[in-house]
Amino acid sequence: MKKNTGLWIDHKEAILVSTEGDQIAVERVESGAESHFRPSGGWKSGGTVVAQSVSKEQKSDEIRKHQYHVFYQKVIKLLGDSDHIALFGPGEAKRELAKEIEKVNLMHNKVVAVETCERLTDNQFVAKVKAFVFVHK
Repeated sequence: MKKNTGLWIDHKEAILVSTEGDQIAVERVESGAESHFRPSGGWKSGGTVVAQSVSKEQKSDEIRKHQYHVFYQKVIKLLGDSDHIALFGPGEAKRELAKEIEKVNLMHNKVVAVETCERLTDNQFVAKVKAFVFVHK
């Protein structure tokens, strides 16, 4: 029996809904990534406020990128035994995850759709995944 998985993802969390026959499993994964950098005012002796803010923002971006990478790897591990995968989400996280999946040679053919989708309740998302037509490319 084929295992189809719909995944709703943003940078904060992922919700996986897997269907295999009549069996439905819902799993939630938190990213743990920190939110975007917000500079705090003030002047310090290491340079101008603007220079310090840019430096802190760059460092924060690198930390966040690493946190997203770890998050995506955790999600990919959970997707491992799926036959077909559909990615949903409101922003860039679904495309970033699709790129990470492409790097996993044995997995990239499993992604059958990447679609924009706003936040849904768990029940709405389960219904969406059950109704989604998983067609192998």
